[in-house]
Amino acid sequence: MSVRTAVRSIQDIMRQDVGVDGDAQRISQLCWMFFLKIVDDQDTQLQMLQDGYESPIPAELQWRAWASDPEGITGESLVDFINTQLFPRLKELPVTGRQASRARVIRSVFEDAYNYMRSGQLIRQVVNRINSVDFNDLAARQHFGDIYEQVLNDLQSAGNSGEYYTPRGVTAFMAERVDPKPGEVLLDPACGTGGFLTCAIRHMRERYIKTPDDEKRMQESLRAAEKKQLPHMLCVTNLLLHGVESPSFVLHDNTLARPYTSYTTAERVDIVLSNPPFGGKEESGIESNFPKHLKTRETADLFLALIIRLLRPKGRAAVVLPDVSLFGEGVKARLREQLLEECNLHTIIRLPNSVFRPYASIGTNLLFFEKGEPTKEVWFYEHRVPAGQKAYSMSKPIRQGHFDECISWWGGSNRNGRVENDKAWRVSVEDIKADGFNLDLKNPANRDDEYPDPDVVQADLDQTEERLAALRSELFSILREAVTR
Repeated sequence: MSVRTAVRSIQDIMRQDVGVDGDAQRISQLCWMFFLKIVDDQDTQLQMLQDGYESPIPAELQWRAWASDPEGITGESLVDFINTQLFPRLKELPVTGRQASRARVIRSVFEDAYNYMRSGQLIRQVVNRINSVDFNDLAARQHFGDIYEQVLNDLQSAGNSGEYYTPRGVTAFMAERVDPKPGEVLLDPACGTGGFLTCAIRHMRERYIKTPDDEKRMQESLRAAEKKQLPHMLCVTNLLLHGVESPSFVLHDNTLARPYTSYTTAERVDIVLSNPPFGGKEESGIESNFPKHLKTRETADLFLALIIRLLRPKGRAAVVLPDVSLFGEGVKARLREQLLEECNLHTIIRLPNSVFRPYASIGTNLLFFEKGEPTKEVWFYEHRVPAGQKAYSMSKPIRQGHFDECISWWGGSNRNGRVENDKAWRVSVEDIKADGFNLDLKNPANRDDEYPDPDVVQADLDQTEERLAALRSELFSILREAVTR
């Protein structure tokens, strides 16, 4: 059975289980099962390569012990084992010994994980399908990695879970422009499903990693955090698929929950690649971790403030921010002033509203800046939807090749030879200051009044109605389940 066929058949089986309700639960269920299979396959390989290696998972809880036999435990006995043995013990897995970091990864993945499936017979069918994938086979792992990317993309239609996925065309472009190298400390403080991390890893392996020592230095220099369970689990599994043996650097934590001033010089980083959550508010009290002049509950603003602080001198960053972060008074204006004074904000790529559809249909921007010198001028580049296409969508997403024209204009690593044209323009920092530090600047080449495309507006309305219908259905299911308990 091919990997793609296996994944499709697994999803079809899960749809038959009354306990799994909606895409987010199905993806979560799929993820912890694949996670344990990947860990078990890696354990098999590590036992061959490393003398004295022992899996941090107790023998009776390892995938091979309860899942690998197609005629093994099933029905109510399997459900009981998962709910009363597997999950409780992995949630409390001891983080000790030679494999402490690997144990910490496993424990963090299961901290808030849940088994949604209620039918032991269906669980057995699922694990038998999963057993058809050998994650020690390079070709199978690479193929599954492509399919896993599609699973992550499916999150865009799974309610609010779409906020954790940044289109791979965007993450790959940003990683390439920032150009990380092995040994440089790279941070994503709100890593979601790990897209920036995996793109940075791929970038370094293709260009700079020549020896096992290079690979080791790269893995030891990665830093990340994600506060919500599902994207954290997806991120760790994603990194395992990308050959990271022990992604214990991915903390299951809210980076903003730590006091702003507590970050020391030793904790500064060389690179930040991130798409902080936007459009939401942090829980009450988080703003008290920040200085008075930066106090706000706007998530994207808090992350931008923290990113500026965490960068080392000459450190560089690429960050996704919504239009609303580029204008406004109060904290927003003070934050932009700080950014321009402490960093060289050399480039802003303005993206069309449809890039993050259907999760969000708002304008977003890619900000590129370097710490240590004040901004003298900001280059703006307007990225447009390809000719013949009215908007990006689930079926026609933004891809890395769509940035080729921008890359040609960029001017290499030193950004030399940039010219103004119908898509690119520059603004002096003096003009920006005179305009209240407003960075929400439109392309001066577009002289005519801009009206939204009626087809795009209608598509937005249709997608909003679909999401509302899905939310109503989900709410009805929750209420029905509560009543029948």
